[in-house]
Amino acid sequence: MTKDMMAKALSDFLTKKDVKTVTLSEYKGFGNDVPVKDYLLRRAFGSWSRVLSAMNLRHPVKLTPKPTPAPKKVAPKKVAPKKEKKDVK
Repeated sequence: MTKDMMAKALSDFLTKKDVKTVTLSEYKGFGNDVPVKDYLLRRAFGSWSRVLSAMNLRHPVKLTPKPTPAPKKVAPKKVAPKKEKKDVK
């Protein structure tokens, strides 16, 4: 597996997980779900920070923006008519 293929696989994995970046311990926490083992990535690129920077240069993670909820329509408040004070004489 070439470095470019590793970077593409990692980028696709992070896109699927909907995260921009991940620490080494978090990546190890995914267990066998990862496309490339962490030690193979570190062997090819040198360190985890180099893995992430090479991935971002070659195949940046493209997250899908989450839709913002539509603003709630607020019904106009009913204003009670003011009662007139009667003059008491």
